Amino acid sequence: MRPRAGGRRWAVGLAGPLALALPLVLGGCGGDATESYCTEVSARQDELAGLLDDGGPDALLRALPVLEDLAAEAPGDLADEWQQVLGRLQALDAALDQAGVDPASYDRERPPAGLAAAQRSAIDGAARELASERTAVAMAGLEQQARDVCKTPLVP
Repeated sequence: MRPRAGGRRWAVGLAGPLALALPLVLGGCGGDATESYCTEVSARQDELAGLLDDGGPDALLRALPVLEDLAAEAPGDLADEWQQVLGRLQALDAALDQAGVDPASYDRERPPAGLAAAQRSAIDGAARELASERTAVAMAGLEQQARDVCKTPLVP
């Protein structure tokens, strides 16, 4: 599994089905919350890019703390998008953790010995939700907002 499929699209991540990039145009927003968020986006771009560029099937999960920090600074009009993205990443992280599976080495086609069917099902379900159209739209919306309002991509 490859974490990203070419380019510097932060929304492409965890596995083949995560080639997520659907356009969504959000209206502009202003004020101190937006300025603070845009400052945080700019400040964290290189760190986020480094985590995603390192590759591996767990790239988005390794980036989760940075994404959580960005979400904490986000203006209210982005709350739904951030909740969708973070909720799906956190659900996958929890399913892998509860199964005692290392996300960096997990291979769905060759799961670790002793992985219970219920654990595999939980991991698969969380991965499907992360790769869902709803999450893709949310991820694309966050990227588009960064470009339109902050005048910079989430990942340079």
